Amino acid sequence: MSVRRWSGIAAVIGLLMVGLHERVLAFPVDGDQAALPAKTELNEDALRRPREVFHSEITGRRSELIKLGNLAFSSPSILGNVAQQAGISCETCHVNGAGNARLFVPKMSTRPGNFDTTGPLFNPKADNGVLDPVRIPSLRGARYLAPYGADGRMPSLRDFVRNVIVNEFAGAEPSPAILDAIVAYIQDIDFLPNQSLGPTGRLVGKISDSERRGEVLFTKPFPHDSGLSCAACHIPSAAFVDHRQHDVGSGGLFKTPTLRNADFNAPYFHDGRFDSYDQVVAHFDRVFELGLSAQDQKDLVAYLTAVGDAAMPYDQGAGATLKEIDDFASLLATAIPAGDKETVALAVDTIGGELRELTEHYPDRKDTSVPGGEDERAMARASLKEVVLLLRRIDMAVGEGRTSDAAADYRNYRSLMFAAVPSILARADRWSLFNAAVHDRHYEALRQVMQSKHMSQ
Repeated sequence: MSVRRWSGIAAVIGLLMVGLHERVLAFPVDGDQAALPAKTELNEDALRRPREVFHSEITGRRSELIKLGNLAFSSPSILGNVAQQAGISCETCHVNGAGNARLFVPKMSTRPGNFDTTGPLFNPKADNGVLDPVRIPSLRGARYLAPYGADGRMPSLRDFVRNVIVNEFAGAEPSPAILDAIVAYIQDIDFLPNQSLGPTGRLVGKISDSERRGEVLFTKPFPHDSGLSCAACHIPSAAFVDHRQHDVGSGGLFKTPTLRNADFNAPYFHDGRFDSYDQVVAHFDRVFELGLSAQDQKDLVAYLTAVGDAAMPYDQGAGATLKEIDDFASLLATAIPAGDKETVALAVDTIGGELRELTEHYPDRKDTSVPGGEDERAMARASLKEVVLLLRRIDMAVGEGRTSDAAADYRNYRSLMFAAVPSILARADRWSLFNAAVHDRHYEALRQVMQSKHMSQ
């Protein structure tokens, strides 16, 4: 995860510790740091992460360009000052390419899962004076889903990415190489596999009677316009899109969203106004006067659920984070010998943030909300901090032209990350925030601290 306000987590944990006196910064659930409005929610306490499947990993090895794009996508440094101060990156809104359904920023969101991209917080120059948030979309299968933007205003993904960086988040003009890399990364994010869908988008395998009836209803012409049907816009054989904009009674022209993996893409509609398929189906029944019976509506929901399903949609544990860090770090193997200061600095900054956040998944031994495993947690934290320091030495050495020293430190880094760190983290796992019981106790204690704080103000 690249919401990197790990220092804020550590600081508020300090309120639970005996004898620890540190400056209190941000609390991730409360979001009361200066860069973001109070009550901001960035889903930093998530126990599970969306699974990411890359097309290139199915067909062969991921390219250096895609890895660089993933790195930049996860780095706040490509965005403007406010985003950098808050530790927000593209990954914050699109966790592993999926939409962040819990993200909520006061005065920029009207509900969790939507965000006003033309609001004043990150780039006052882009403020249109209207609170008009759009749903944070999943980027899975984006290469099939042009045009881009909720209203489909941009045919080019490259132009869309640049607009997000420069106009929405006030970042500096990205280099062509970084822009190309981010586009390559997004285009590489695949849909999660769905065993219930055949190659033409038809349901296959063990399908219920309700799902079959729903599939028939999905292709049935609307009563008052025989040229319309659900399938006419959500074309099953074309990733359930038609690449066009339509007015479906939601306040304007908006592009057809895919139904692939949509079980994990709530809330729905361009502004995220609906929480469930039931509400979506009821809206279409009312607006287009479809005359659906209660059973018809249930059958359509059953069909949409089958189409929108996916295999193993979430990851849990340190393994997924270590794998992503390894991808980032692999760029150093070529950047160090080339003396590529920019790539080394970007990699070190981003990996360092990921490692510091991972460190906070192993609560400090003085954290009274987590009983037991004090030595194991301390060893986990120490090993990750040692790696962060080693990365800083690499960055400094490359910056000073000492590439041979940087290469030696990189070899030490690889040795630690492959041999020592995973086993140390595994020994501390039962006392980490990857353990559901520990996770819940830990965050409940933090919430109680914050409630007491607000009551005393």
